[in-house]
Amino acid sequence: MISIAQIKLQDTSKSITLDSVSVKNNKLNGSVEQLPDIKDNVIYAGKKTEVILVDKLNADLSTNNIRQIFAKVPGISIWENDGSGIQAGIATRGLSPNRSWEFNVRQNGYDISSEAFGYPETYYTPPMEAVSKIEVVRGAASLQFGPQFGGLINYQIKKGDSHKPITFETQQTLGSNGLYNTFNAIGGTYKKLTYYGFFHTRFADGWRKNSFYNIYTGYLSATYQVSKKLNIAAEYTNMNYKSQQPGGLTDVDFKKDSRQSSRQRNWFSAPFNVASFTLKYTISKVVNLQVKSFYTFAQRNSLGYVKPITIADTINKSTFQYNARQVDKDEYKNIGMEARLTYTYNLHNTESALATGVRIYNGTTKRNQLGQGTIGSDFDLTLTNQQYGRALQFKTTNYAVFAENIFKIGKRLKLVPGIRFEYIENTSEGYINTTPTGKLTNSKRTRQILLYGLGSEFSVSNKTNLYGNYSLAYRPVTFSELTPSANSEIIDPNLKDANGFNTDFGYRGSVKNFLKFDIGLFYLNYNDRIGTITQNGNPYKTNIGQSISKGIESYVELDIIQILTRNAKFGNASIFLSNSIIDAKYVKWNNPLIANDPLKAIENKRVENAPTNIHRFGASYFLKGLAVTLQYSSVGSVYTDAVNTEESNTTATIGKIAGYQVMDVNLSYKFLQHYNFKMGLNNMLNKNYATRRATGYPGPGLMPSNGRTFFASFGAAF
Repeated sequence: MISIAQIKLQDTSKSITLDSVSVKNNKLNGSVEQLPDIKDNVIYAGKKTEVILVDKLNADLSTNNIRQIFAKVPGISIWENDGSGIQAGIATRGLSPNRSWEFNVRQNGYDISSEAFGYPETYYTPPMEAVSKIEVVRGAASLQFGPQFGGLINYQIKKGDSHKPITFETQQTLGSNGLYNTFNAIGGTYKKLTYYGFFHTRFADGWRKNSFYNIYTGYLSATYQVSKKLNIAAEYTNMNYKSQQPGGLTDVDFKKDSRQSSRQRNWFSAPFNVASFTLKYTISKVVNLQVKSFYTFAQRNSLGYVKPITIADTINKSTFQYNARQVDKDEYKNIGMEARLTYTYNLHNTESALATGVRIYNGTTKRNQLGQGTIGSDFDLTLTNQQYGRALQFKTTNYAVFAENIFKIGKRLKLVPGIRFEYIENTSEGYINTTPTGKLTNSKRTRQILLYGLGSEFSVSNKTNLYGNYSLAYRPVTFSELTPSANSEIIDPNLKDANGFNTDFGYRGSVKNFLKFDIGLFYLNYNDRIGTITQNGNPYKTNIGQSISKGIESYVELDIIQILTRNAKFGNASIFLSNSIIDAKYVKWNNPLIANDPLKAIENKRVENAPTNIHRFGASYFLKGLAVTLQYSSVGSVYTDAVNTEESNTTATIGKIAGYQVMDVNLSYKFLQHYNFKMGLNNMLNKNYATRRATGYPGPGLMPSNGRTFFASFGAAF
């Protein structure tokens, strides 16, 4: 309840006094909203968008529990084999969740993937205690952010309080399997300077055997208001972690005991550093400029015994020692800049807006693989043979120009045409093995890509609208697709880039103060899709063919108390339903290896890693400082290869994965204004399930998800 009393309005001639009035906040207590038409010089009108308000979530933030955090975003499929929360593997609409590589993943508007085009896997996910919002834009994001099929994920880090010179926040969490998570942040505003920084660490033994991890993340930002028109900001993020990899399991071992592990000497780490500088300048009342530059230096280090899971990692009887482990090491150095300008103008007595920009990007990836490591068990990247078995260097240069415009037709209709031109140049050099014939001929490949699209939005009422869009998408062959992920994998030397388009049509908005909804249809056409088939008993990566994903995505949230009574003393009770029906199938085989094989007919072949249904339901109750949330997730089965192999092979790298259902409960209590207590039970019914199979790291084999875990947390903010 907000009270406004005795407000005086004064001008040069007189003063008047208003009577006391009361304004009640009847807005539905939700944790998801839509992006505005224009934000940070980007047009979002006519696109399917969601903004997750992380501060309003009653979820397990201590381990970045993605299925809880993204629960109200329909259609999000998740690889849940990593209970540490270090990496988020998510996708939509039949795409692969592999380290979120079908999304353009950003933090505060700049890239945080390993390499935007050649290796778009994301090894860094910020701790959710530090995140204020997560912005999600579906496929139509390709015009503003690049040609990817999945869309955009942008993590917005918290900012310093603009009204206080200093604030402090801390959250301390203990949990199952030796979990300890600590998050500490400080921020504020002093004169024209606003600052924010945090330090975070989390470690645990892990739910499975041999799955210890620790992670350290630090962040610092400073924003200086040079003048009313000019604002500059700088940020720096450092993350480092070490994670033991328990490896995959055969299906038989998974059913016997999914917590077991036959790999105790496998490790993974990915040191990550990114710095950014942002300039915002209000050129005039109708022209705004934003320039954002960033520099990334990161690594991917893996160490272990990577033979198929059917071969035990035991003492060699002839040497009485363990066999040497394999060392793989990537280094990423990326630098980029995006300049965005918006111009608002009147056209036929209605306000229109143009958003345009340019992007310059250069990325270098050094990939050293098949190194002979030590015979020990600890994390040690030392080579016993100084020459790697494979050494490659990839470089990417990218220039892009793009523009979108909002045209308002009448009072209700908005049309948003857009265009993007990409120039991409890739070079590669090095050797794939140490034999005289293993050296590669230096190669260069260039592409000029023109993307275009059209979005629209029609206001049905003040609070509801119809939206629709169509946009082209494109996906270059990645570096990882050009190199085997496992010793048994074979790569087609004639891989082609993928292309296609996304379409959306939906109805969204709110009804009075008790209902929020977004119900839509989607259609995704993916040509020359790259996938894996089995050839002579081995995984073979090639252009599979054309796939079509179509279906329904719906989100509905109801405030039960507001329906029954408006009496605030009963608190707030809401239920949400987030549903997705996905029909993702191949409609055309490109590769003659399967196109001419009658046993691999295209009819009814589902796309790999694409569940036919993703349903998440939740109920929350809020009363004063108390909040209780129950969430239920149900995800359908998936195939892990293009020809839909039902039974798993002996090494468990292909085969159908059964659907699963998981239930979580969380409780939080805020007291004495500054303090909070949280606790939760993840997978409270202790369901045994898996979401992926791996052919290389962190497997190979079937990758179990976490069983039941518990956490309790105490925090304070001043």
